[in-house]
Amino acid sequence: QVQLVESGGGLVQAGGSLRLSCAASGSIFSINAMGWYRQAPGKQRELVAAITSGGSTNYADSVKGRFTISGDNAKNTVYLQMNSLKPEDTAVYYCNALIAVTRWSYEDNYWGQGTQVTVSS
Repeated sequence: QVQLVESGGGLVQAGGSLRLSCAASGSIFSINAMGWYRQAPGKQRELVAAITSGGSTNYADSVKGRFTISGDNAKNTVYLQMNSLKPEDTAVYYCNALIAVTRWSYEDNYWGQGTQVTVSS
């Protein structure tokens, strides 16, 4: 069984910063990639940023230059440093990971429970 546990959300004023963390635990053989998605009320869930086990990163255009994703492979943890936050960044942020639980299994998609980020103007 695999769990993704997020932390670090909260309320911040526009221009402020927050750091999200997500730790994967349980029966894990390998993690190919981890990332963050967000979903605002009435909108579809969208990719914010992702990082592969090799360190390659990908960002949504709306957060480039403001957000930084990083990972600690030894701790099965991914971080999202969010700077210069804007009200439009307000959403529930979900951690996502592509995980193989054994050397013979395909990777599956796992999700965290979500953490609320609210940016006030």
